[in-house]
Amino acid sequence: MGIFIPLLLIFFSCLFIWRACDGFEFASEYVGRNMSEGVRGGTINAISSSLPELFTTLIALFVMQDQDGFAVGIGTTAGSALFNGMIIPALCILMVTGSLVKTVNVSRKVIWRDGVALILGQVLLVVVLTSTSLVWWQGLMLMIFYVLYLWYMIGSMKKQESNDSVEEVSQADENEANGPVAACFYYLSLGPALDLERFFIDDKARAKIKSETWNGWPLLLSSAAVIGVACWLLVKACEWLGTGAANAAHPSYEFFGHTLSGIGMPAMFVAVIFAAMATSVPDTIISLRDARDGDHDDAVANALGSNIFDICFALGFPLFLFTLIYGPIEMSPETVEQSAELRFILLVLTLVSALAFLIGKKIKTPGGVTLTGLGRGNAYFLLGVYAVFLVYILGRAYHADWTQKISVWINGIIEHLPQFN
Repeated sequence: MGIFIPLLLIFFSCLFIWRACDGFEFASEYVGRNMSEGVRGGTINAISSSLPELFTTLIALFVMQDQDGFAVGIGTTAGSALFNGMIIPALCILMVTGSLVKTVNVSRKVIWRDGVALILGQVLLVVVLTSTSLVWWQGLMLMIFYVLYLWYMIGSMKKQESNDSVEEVSQADENEANGPVAACFYYLSLGPALDLERFFIDDKARAKIKSETWNGWPLLLSSAAVIGVACWLLVKACEWLGTGAANAAHPSYEFFGHTLSGIGMPAMFVAVIFAAMATSVPDTIISLRDARDGDHDDAVANALGSNIFDICFALGFPLFLFTLIYGPIEMSPETVEQSAELRFILLVLTLVSALAFLIGKKIKTPGGVTLTGLGRGNAYFLLGVYAVFLVYILGRAYHADWTQKISVWINGIIEHLPQFN
């Protein structure tokens, strides 16, 4: 019972985030309707779909107000980055390819542009957060890096013609049209109350959207508020799930007068698995839609751009704001070790996934653009790497002998990093 309750709350917070992000996505894409393909995925789509990671880190820090709060932020952003960089592209490839289509063709320029920026951001993350006392300037450095990336993306984009036609916004009938399973998820996610598009987009609003005079801010802010509440629920559920005998900091939790315990995992490892997956639902849905519609560049750029936002802004801004108000965050040696290890693994696995993207078949278009053909072999490789990562995290959380040996080796490498701080 102690495990079931937080898992159930995580499930529902995931549904609420997914439902609210639909409205946020629609409003934010309207803002970026004139951006070129690939740039929109790496900026507007990435920010809108990564809002849950930002809110989760903010809420975790300001609710817990200790190192565990920041540990949840590190776990959520790092776990989401790996999920976005491996699971989402793999799912896009598997959904598109089949007997007729053998590969998903993605611009090598998009892979190099966002891939290099992501790796540089992760190197910065590894180097900047090496101290046991975290302060405001460390968060500021991460934010500055993302602003520079955003400035480059917007400055280098080629404007495309405005699209006057807007996809019709569906209501409950779209959710129910796909069968009883879709209808069940619609009502479980409180669709009648949280399907915010139907409250803000009527026939008059559709006419304004087509004439490009619509004000999307009310829908944008309302969706953000719902996402914030759902992320608070997610943080509390992860905090409860991490309680137990193995977690001396939080041995149990109270639920309606009953004392219950969770699975006894450190907060960071709980967030890496559960919070990361829950907050990555919007990224997954947006990328799958783009892949289905043939926008393969946007599908990949959204996943990679979301990672840059996660590790630089979704982590940097809460760290900057919290330490500016409350002062430095003092980290215990164990939390510092776990954080450094996780960030190092994130960097290494990102390099591995980047290699998986680049070893695809090169394709030259008549216009001279070089594409990379990603097939099912690439997808299975990415899924396999992510599965190994999850096994390692579970083993590390419960102190398996083989993970302890790997941990000692990784931290031996990390010990040389403070000289660059």
